[in-house]
Amino acid sequence: MIVIDEEKIFDIIEMRKPVSVALNGPDGLLPKVQDLTLRIGKKYGIPAYLLADTTWGTCDLNSNGAKVLNAEILFNIGHTSSMETFEKNVIMIDAFDDISFDKVAEKCIELLQGKTISLITDSQHLNQIEPIKNMLEENGVNVKIGKGKGQLNDGQVFGCEFYPATETIDYVDANVFLGQSNFHAAGVALATNKPTYILDPYFNEIREITDFARKLQKKATLAIYKAVDAKTFGVIVGLKEGQLSKLTALKFKKELESAGKTVHLIALTDITNERLRNLKDIDAFIQVACPRISTDNKFDKPVLSTPQATALMKVLRKENVENYFQIKHWL
Repeated sequence: MIVIDEEKIFDIIEMRKPVSVALNGPDGLLPKVQDLTLRIGKKYGIPAYLLADTTWGTCDLNSNGAKVLNAEILFNIGHTSSMETFEKNVIMIDAFDDISFDKVAEKCIELLQGKTISLITDSQHLNQIEPIKNMLEENGVNVKIGKGKGQLNDGQVFGCEFYPATETIDYVDANVFLGQSNFHAAGVALATNKPTYILDPYFNEIREITDFARKLQKKATLAIYKAVDAKTFGVIVGLKEGQLSKLTALKFKKELESAGKTVHLIALTDITNERLRNLKDIDAFIQVACPRISTDNKFDKPVLSTPQATALMKVLRKENVENYFQIKHWL
């Protein structure tokens, strides 16, 4: 069961006495956040807004939505980060899953006993990483937990940031991800090029994600080579607060124009196939908002992420493009 740190929210409201607040969180937490929002409104007699748009992480907090509503505080729930506050009015609230990993950890011991693994997880299971490490080590699995950097705690990964996993590449046989998220685990597999397993306590199974990650990379590589012959590019800047990479967009624009390409600069909040279909006479796109938009979604035309676009530039210069995803941060 997901447990939200409600006490912290109540303490902050009672201390700051805001006249209105807003709350949001990942889609899977939204029903719980909805219930909490209603209780806050009743308890404190203030407008409490549920920001029900999707929030993918710390790059996508929807603080602009809170500002439009004049909400004095935005509580973003479930994206645990080493940074507690991103803006003056945005507070990060932990939401941890208390489900037990004990049974599925036994299967991990059977599979990886005598091996050395990198143990990583997402925000919801970060509180369980040390107990599982101890359990595995007591039963003959050597465990390393990489150091966090920037927003990441030790052992924590985001969908586009993999510092703890990449730090241990040279010392481990495999990665083991605590949780259920193919999204996070596939990124780890691509960034490290190591066998990667998911320890799923909900289905009590350990499953390898490596083949799935390879399919994502094959699809991403195909998009790169399809874009080589494009004459006209759309370079997309994301309008969400943590996705506004204008300098990167302008760098790609300059490089493409030097290669004789025509470039349209485009700005979008949500980068979807439907939105791109409205744009005419563009052969391929580069989006610098979120790398997972390109790897995890289907588009009619090539839509390259920052690592893919960097690889494309190398292809145009006839350079080697191997291992373009094997970097610590995909932005």
